[in-house]
Amino acid sequence: MSEAVEYIVTGLDGTDEGAPGRRLAVRAEHLAGAQRLADVGVLRSAAALVDDGGAMIGSSLHVEFPDEDAFRAWYDAEPYITGGVWKDITIQPVKFFRPAV
Repeated sequence: MSEAVEYIVTGLDGTDEGAPGRRLAVRAEHLAGAQRLADVGVLRSAAALVDDGGAMIGSSLHVEFPDEDAFRAWYDAEPYITGGVWKDITIQPVKFFRPAV
């Protein structure tokens, strides 16, 4: 049996003039997918990354999938990836330790 995998996925949006439009075009689909992940306990946390003026410039998600194949299936279908929103993506393996209090 495979061991669960956890990652912090940070995606920075493109900086070209079409970037905000690409984000807006797939945002509802991205948020619906994030809600589905939260509903089944895969999404640990998520945040929009913003610039000094409050405009969204990226996203960060802490996810825990049952195995690498499940993570890859999500990653390959994530609308911010397939829609060309995130242009600089970092995938950092993590291990979440629950607080004792």
